[in-house]
Amino acid sequence: MNSFALLEKLCNAHGMSGYEDEVRELISSEIEEFADSIKTDRMGNLIAVKKGDEKKVMLASHMDEIGFMVKHVEEKGFLRVTPIGGWFSQTILNQRVFVHTKDGKVTGVFGCKPPHIMKDEERKKVVKVEDMFVDVGAESKDEVEEMGIEIGSPVTMDRELSRLGKNRITGKAIDDRAGVAAVIEVFRESECDATLYAVFTVQEEVGLKGARTSAFSINPDIAIAVDVCVATDFPGVSVNQEINLGKGPAITVADASGRGIIAHRNVLNLLRDTAEKNKIPYQLEVGEGGTTDATAIHLTREGIPSGVVSIPARYIHTPVEVIDLKDYSNTVKLLIKSLERCEKYMKF
Repeated sequence: MNSFALLEKLCNAHGMSGYEDEVRELISSEIEEFADSIKTDRMGNLIAVKKGDEKKVMLASHMDEIGFMVKHVEEKGFLRVTPIGGWFSQTILNQRVFVHTKDGKVTGVFGCKPPHIMKDEERKKVVKVEDMFVDVGAESKDEVEEMGIEIGSPVTMDRELSRLGKNRITGKAIDDRAGVAAVIEVFRESECDATLYAVFTVQEEVGLKGARTSAFSINPDIAIAVDVCVATDFPGVSVNQEINLGKGPAITVADASGRGIIAHRNVLNLLRDTAEKNKIPYQLEVGEGGTTDATAIHLTREGIPSGVVSIPARYIHTPVEVIDLKDYSNTVKLLIKSLERCEKYMKF
């Protein structure tokens, strides 16, 4: 299949945490003909099942993207918003956005006081989100209400996926629509003896919520979260571990300095052995910052052996995230080959 077309469709869709409906519908249309069953659970997770034997494998990727929510409308029609998910304020300013209403999308822009009229001390400070506003072109609070905008309206970035150089792409929500696309491709092509659950989770960016509830319901024998991780191969980065674009998917050994997940040995061995056997390039990740759905999954019930495969990404949690399509295709390949032999690693 055309991987770029699938990534483009998913990344250009809008689905802030808690408002993943548009993305869920797209995924369902891409995957339903390959599934023995497909359902949306009470939390909003989309769960597709391909039947096999009594063993159960769960692949999880999150549908949601970080965004904002309208919290106040000023008398002159400017919107004040609160972040939903982790933003670095310098990446927000002067971006174009969509405010989502029941009648459709309203275009807006992030603004703040311009430097021309700032005091000297103000120019030296980072502009905080609470000092920004969204301008939707309205002249009054009443006009904003006529647009259908209200307290609680979700806000997402207005940005479309683009090619960058020969093998790379850039856009919004690559975290984690790249993982979503990979799981779709794996689900379509996999030949797994075990029963395969492809789970597209909600609200990962605000607490791994969908992963927690879906894992409890499924209770898989093993689980693999498919996400992106922080690439460190650009100027100004001074970490001891390099994660490079173009050198293969990252297999997590531990993340969040062990406060997240320390990958189960069997799952880690499955992924590494498969990569080496099939000559698939890979990198090992020991992360100190963020975590993934696997953290919630592996602590469910009496514990679920879990691991993580990530696509290295630059500038995550911005509207210009960058990945290498070679890493994406090798992630798909690694997962397909791992599923073919995963039952050998289910002896705990």
